[in-house]
Amino acid sequence: MKPIDRPLTCAYSNHPRFVTELMDFVRFPSVSAQPQRASDVRRCAEWLAQHLWAIGMEQVQVIPTPRHPIVYADWRRTPQRPTVLIYGHYDVQPPDPLAEWYSPPFEPTIRSNDLYGRGASDDKGQMFTHVKALECYLQTTGELPVNVKCLLEGEEEIGSQNLPAFLERNKDMLVADVAVLSDMRILAPDQPVLTEGLRGALSVGLEIRGPKHDLHSGNFGGAVHNPLQALCEIIAKLHDTNGRVTIPGFYDHVRQWSDRERAYMARVGPSDAQILQDARVKCGWGERGYTLYERTTIRPALTVNGISGGYQGPGVKAVIPARATAKFNFRLVPDQDPGEIYGLFRQYISRITLPTVCSTIRTHLMAKPALVDRNHSAIRAAAVAYRKGFGTSPVFLRSGGTIPVVNLFQTLLGIPTVLMGFALPDDRMHAPNEKFHLPNFFNGIATSIWFLAEVAQMQEFRVAQNWRATQLAAAMM
Repeated sequence: MKPIDRPLTCAYSNHPRFVTELMDFVRFPSVSAQPQRASDVRRCAEWLAQHLWAIGMEQVQVIPTPRHPIVYADWRRTPQRPTVLIYGHYDVQPPDPLAEWYSPPFEPTIRSNDLYGRGASDDKGQMFTHVKALECYLQTTGELPVNVKCLLEGEEEIGSQNLPAFLERNKDMLVADVAVLSDMRILAPDQPVLTEGLRGALSVGLEIRGPKHDLHSGNFGGAVHNPLQALCEIIAKLHDTNGRVTIPGFYDHVRQWSDRERAYMARVGPSDAQILQDARVKCGWGERGYTLYERTTIRPALTVNGISGGYQGPGVKAVIPARATAKFNFRLVPDQDPGEIYGLFRQYISRITLPTVCSTIRTHLMAKPALVDRNHSAIRAAAVAYRKGFGTSPVFLRSGGTIPVVNLFQTLLGIPTVLMGFALPDDRMHAPNEKFHLPNFFNGIATSIWFLAEVAQMQEFRVAQNWRATQLAAAMM
């Protein structure tokens, strides 16, 4: 029997228990954006820490931050071997609108081989594949093939606001050869994907103010500029008829990709029809000259996430509201900088806001785009792991989503990140009836087991780790 056979056998024989434990994990309403859920987020972190300790991880800690805690654990008994940093997040999106859920969001339910519940796919289920892989090693062989550090945060869904400072303070503790992260989609249960690019993000809020208080629309309608109308007029000026963002300078640093790269994307990426089917819409929209896959990955976008103003109750109320607000989200591509885009947005809003109202802008999130080197040895290890875990080789795809930590790992810790997803395009992340396909959960555990084994065999990792061990020994003499 090969050394890897024992953890793989453990994984296959414990599928029912692993699903039960994942359901326990999903039950925590760990919504990081809602202050009233802070205690639930904390309880979830404590449960996760206890679970890591129970499976054999060491140095388990629940580390407070100004908002939600970070869970850390490690296993470092073989200094001559490489070190893998496993990242994930245990916080989830708000479940609203609740009326659209077929079953309560925090009462996980299995239907047709899918586990339904908020966070089942994003990111509790995907992250849990690595936790279970660690357990399968530790409970059968008593050791891991590599050194492992786990960094599991509770603020990813609100932009990882306290993570940069934490990484800066704990660089020495988080030294690793490679990070692995599972918080993205694959194409199908039989077609895994290595994500090679993520868009950056900028989220802002815009408030338009008019009169000091609500006014009677009969007495003042037609004489006073309605802030809600003014807001809609501003929104209408943010895109042209071709779907392009009209902010001056917005496209100045957008990277152009070669015909060869675009041809590869067309060959392996989802078709327009597939994307429309996943979105449950009949027609696409956006910047002309690009496929829907390109529009959501290599082209930037600006979306309106919410509008509020005026009377929202039943019936009618004849008022001109004193204020109106909107929330916007930019998705940015290499080489766009969110700080620069924020400045351009402020200048443009100031220019198109009429003197009849006042505008105020607040920023909620800034995250830079990230690219992964396809030729890195860790990516080759992940490709082998996918092939053995799923039975087929992965393709390279780009994601339209944003994961702030990937760029932070590159810039602050100087380590590459393997983006190894297990979710499906129809898992409804951030939407009602979020789910996780259980065969992907099981194949993900096997893939993680293989990934750790493959990294252990990478010669360049061994050389780097041995050099660090020698330097540490010399410093202690």
